[in-house]
Amino acid sequence: MDIQHNLLQIKSQLPKHVTLVAVSKTKPASDIMEAYNSGQRIFGENKIQEMAEKYEQLPKDIEWHMIGHVQRNKVKYMAHFVSLIHGVDNLKLLREIDKQAQKHNRTIKCLLQIKIAEEDSKFGMSPEDAASLLHDEAFHSLKHIAIVGVMGMATFTENETQIKTEFSNLKTTFEQLNAIHPMDIISMGMSGDYPLAIECGSTMVRVGSSIFGERNYL
Repeated sequence: MDIQHNLLQIKSQLPKHVTLVAVSKTKPASDIMEAYNSGQRIFGENKIQEMAEKYEQLPKDIEWHMIGHVQRNKVKYMAHFVSLIHGVDNLKLLREIDKQAQKHNRTIKCLLQIKIAEEDSKFGMSPEDAASLLHDEAFHSLKHIAIVGVMGMATFTENETQIKTEFSNLKTTFEQLNAIHPMDIISMGMSGDYPLAIECGSTMVRVGSSIFGERNYL
């Protein structure tokens, strides 16, 4: 597995306006360093404690993105360093992020996770709930978080038409929410579907196995 080759190949295919998040969950620090030495600086993890351990071991100019479901009681472990939290799906979680960010005198960027997939296992809020949150006075009282975009995960299916519909729905939701609260990131698309996601308007893709190979199951 040539991480450098894979990374450069993917980057050469990405439009300039699309940010690549290298999904390094379950991968050792040595693999991340290989990608780092090839110029990659943004890495995504789905477990807070694993990400915190890697943060301690690796160069401090890495931008760490939390891409998994976030438990409120674990926010404190990443509040001092995380660059972007992708999976925010309720006001209680935002309040906790705000509280922990304040302790470190930081503003933490967040994406609202919108449920676009049909699968029950996928987290996320409805477009209507997201709009209500952005109108909520309680949201406007939070001074240490910044909602900078939306994130969504398509259904795990071979049906490209369905995936395209779900991605297009997220783009539409982004446009509706952007009219309420200016934002600029649409995080959608992974190793199997990121070209289609970009076609549908994605500005940030989360790619793991196409860079690092299949994940290691811990």
